Amino acid sequence: MAPQTASPLTDAEASNPPSRERASAGAIHESAYRHVTGEARYVDDLPLPAGCLFGWVVTSPHPHARVTGIDTSRAKAAPGVRAVLTAADIPGHNDVGAIIPDEPLFAEGEVHTVGQAVAFVVADTATQARKAAALVEVGYEPLPALLTIDAGIAAGAFLSEPHTIQRGEPKRAIAEAPVQLAGEVRTGAQEHFYLETQASLVVPEEGGTLRIACSTQHPSEVQAKVAEVLGKPRSTVVVEVPRMGGGFGGKESQAAPYACMAALAALSTGRPVKVWLNRDQDMTQTGRRHPFFSRFEAGFSKDGQLLGLEVDMFADGGWANDLSRSVLDRGLFHLDNAYFLPHVRCTGRVVKTNLPSNTAFRGFGGPQGIFVIEEILNRAAAQLGLDPVEIRRRNFYGGEGRDTTHYGQKIQNDRLPDVMALLESRVDLAARQADIAAFNAQSGRVKRGGGLMPVKFGISFTASHLNQAGALVQIYADGSVQLNHGGTEMGQGLHSKMLWVAATELGIPVDRIRAMTTATDKVPNTSATAASSGADLNGMAVRAACVTLRERLAEVACRALGLDPSEAAGVGFEEGEVFHPKAQERLTFEALVAKAYMQQVSLSATGYYRTPDIAYDPKLGRGTPFHYFAYGVAWVELEVNGLTGEHRLLRVDIAHDVGESLADRIDIGQIEGAFLQGWGWLTCEEILHHPTDGRLLTHSAGTYKIPAYGDAPLHFEVSLLRGAPQPGTIHGSKAVGEPPFMFGIGAVTALHQAIAAFGPPGREVRLSMPATAESVLRAVVLQQV
Repeated sequence: MAPQTASPLTDAEASNPPSRERASAGAIHESAYRHVTGEARYVDDLPLPAGCLFGWVVTSPHPHARVTGIDTSRAKAAPGVRAVLTAADIPGHNDVGAIIPDEPLFAEGEVHTVGQAVAFVVADTATQARKAAALVEVGYEPLPALLTIDAGIAAGAFLSEPHTIQRGEPKRAIAEAPVQLAGEVRTGAQEHFYLETQASLVVPEEGGTLRIACSTQHPSEVQAKVAEVLGKPRSTVVVEVPRMGGGFGGKESQAAPYACMAALAALSTGRPVKVWLNRDQDMTQTGRRHPFFSRFEAGFSKDGQLLGLEVDMFADGGWANDLSRSVLDRGLFHLDNAYFLPHVRCTGRVVKTNLPSNTAFRGFGGPQGIFVIEEILNRAAAQLGLDPVEIRRRNFYGGEGRDTTHYGQKIQNDRLPDVMALLESRVDLAARQADIAAFNAQSGRVKRGGGLMPVKFGISFTASHLNQAGALVQIYADGSVQLNHGGTEMGQGLHSKMLWVAATELGIPVDRIRAMTTATDKVPNTSATAASSGADLNGMAVRAACVTLRERLAEVACRALGLDPSEAAGVGFEEGEVFHPKAQERLTFEALVAKAYMQQVSLSATGYYRTPDIAYDPKLGRGTPFHYFAYGVAWVELEVNGLTGEHRLLRVDIAHDVGESLADRIDIGQIEGAFLQGWGWLTCEEILHHPTDGRLLTHSAGTYKIPAYGDAPLHFEVSLLRGAPQPGTIHGSKAVGEPPFMFGIGAVTALHQAIAAFGPPGREVRLSMPATAESVLRAVVLQQV
């Protein structure tokens, strides 16, 4: 019999599925019909267990204050209330910090932001819990608060030490450069605005164990934090994720606190407990994309070559670390984007402010870092009188000695020339620019602009230990299959891709396989579904499990076909049949499985994968933090109304490298959605806090504007690079979740061109982010002064 674990996969084996048409060709999302019919179940859709209670979080109204006392007596006496919990009721550790233990579940001694949890009220109904929460009396002594990143920097309040990456002699290169410029770059926060807010349902089971249904991207972290807070082994906690109504990073680390509160309440009352935040609570209590502030000095040649660059980058971490250090690191890694930086020093620090602790968001710091270099190139093009498209071309990676990043990773399989060629086969950039110039020459009130946005984005968790995944595949005696893997489904189509991987490897129709709810008792010690690595990691683990099963079944097939088991390597699995070139007869997959069962062959297998060769030394600023790079390029065209500052997208053309796509339709949908989300971050989505008391002013759909259907460009075309499988990845595919988010930055380049057309040539455009109508109008007025 074949060994119980799959043989090690070579790059060629992993990149090339069995020789048949890919199972995913033309397929749709596995839950598409369930979504539109309402059959799809989320945490709030699960039937309530008997005796279920409801929780409500009591939060701080101050950005910074000393807690002088907590009186829960009135709340406990309120109708329907079963428990009011504070830090004093925690049997284990009062901490839910994702990496660094600096984030108490319930405040002790001080509160550090508006919305920080102080207590948790549990009652028979959500309404009773909400009313009782207002009766919890907390004494506060207000303390000075830092409410902006500038205030944090000025106060020397930091959550991290400096992290520096340097190559060459940037100071000398800048000083000797014929053209020098300096300035500041800012990007703002962004609300995740997932459709489903944070939700957890905890059911106590026998022996003090707990089963938790949670809307989280990281079930193993929720399991770990619940166990730590309760002082229990992780094995006593099972976390399940039915599916999420969106995540975008906001449920990577910040789902854990609410699961912990509900678990503590379930342990205290012995009854099931559910917590589900409304939109105002979710926006007020949870963190967002990190605002970044950077200062730079740059030196250019007269023809636009970047000669030297120094950048000091600051990320607003909020009041606790969460994932901020890693977010900042990725910002530093992506400062180069698609451009070679010959002499560079970039240094980053996380700033502490009295705002909610900011967290992961699609791109994870990469967009903020890439925006810096794109803005520098926009300003350099204006100062040098160069075409913004051409200055980008002149600084691309490629050529002698121009193939290594500033952190020392050699670039292999550079696909930027390929995606540029693909874009230019669809879009005549020179003609488009000529049309824009002609339109602007005859139009006074409305001006147009175009922007080229290339992307090189690193794929992997930069913390090397997170690059691992597991799977469990089980074949039943009737030939049907259950698929378990460690990734979570949040609408991005991960389950669909994993089904197609399994179907391809086993040679059976997708409809014979059932994707199971992600659960920590099926696949333990998972990494978060994040960093665009969900399909990469879990796909390889699923494949490994299927290879093990295929090897076992192949020996059974040989015996059934009258061949020696040593011929097992020649057995093929295709379209529900099993065959061998030396045998005339074919078996159905179901018949083969039935024979395997009768011969007492195991039909269950685990699979495991870890990404090879990921290492980075932050002290040296050198290493290989990424398994590979994803590439793409976009042309963004828009027009600006000079009287109102409003703008609208006219056309967006994207060429993107997804390797050998696992699912074309899903990948294209991800690219389209990522572009609009990136555009929204930089244009219409504005987070505002009260300048003195720190209250969130944009706390609902009525005060915070996300992109709508009508904001999509009139012409929107996405082309995938064909015939470019990526070595060493699952079936040659590439990650697609985060890289296309960066395409939205192209809208800012286009806005620069359109706004510049309102004034005399050569004048710098002063456009602040986000580029709301008010911001654009101010820039237009300044251009005309």
